[in-house]
Amino acid sequence: MNTEDFNDKVILITGAAGGFGRLLVERFANAGSKLVLSDQILESLDDFAEPFRNRGCDIVTQRCDVSIEADVRSLVETAVARYGRLDIAINNAGMSSPMKSLIDTEEADLDINFAVNTKGVFFGLKYQIRQMLTQSEGGTILNVASMAGLGGAPKLTAYCAAKHAVVGISKTAALEYAKHNIRVNAICPYFSPTPLVTDGMDESMQGLLAKGSPMKRLGAPDEIVAAMVMMVAPENSYLNGQAIAVDGGASAR
Repeated sequence: MNTEDFNDKVILITGAAGGFGRLLVERFANAGSKLVLSDQILESLDDFAEPFRNRGCDIVTQRCDVSIEADVRSLVETAVARYGRLDIAINNAGMSSPMKSLIDTEEADLDINFAVNTKGVFFGLKYQIRQMLTQSEGGTILNVASMAGLGGAPKLTAYCAAKHAVVGISKTAALEYAKHNIRVNAICPYFSPTPLVTDGMDESMQGLLAKGSPMKRLGAPDEIVAAMVMMVAPENSYLNGQAIAVDGGASAR
């Protein structure tokens, strides 16, 4: 990462207290970015952010349930009130789903997946784009989807449907707002050993998932985050409307 690319950039990250979010915060804080961070549990987010603040990093934290439109709108408003603009937004917050067959999937499974994984991204785009439209330089948005948003995902019907929707929304937003210098992309990782994936999953299941990749391993969180940083880098200003798989080659089959 060219740290100069992100120096003084205002970057909003949802789901910043865990998994990919924590790694993104570390990279951007070290690059001199101004960060607007959210998670559902503010105390854990503040505990994580405090060492960076002590080093002089400019960080604002706010509790946000991305399934609630007012929370997402308020988060963007906080970014603008604090910094006057929003350069980059990463809609990272999401949830996993218990594995079950399609015929055992219930309406509640669909409701929670679409509330968090789909509506959370939609609400983010809605208010992030509204702000970026007021900026002559536009802005950049990255949505965290999944390999389950590009193909079928047996035993994950509700999650798969919600992540397909994220990809579709991302592509639609990219087409609508490209002329305003607003880039929107989605990243579609294979399974990565973050708490979102591994909670409740034993080592044998992780081994089975690893075998599903041509590289015979899961993607390290650092590897996924490296791709995320690349996708939002200012130097990648022509990358738009893409759903990029970071999957060890699984989608090449």
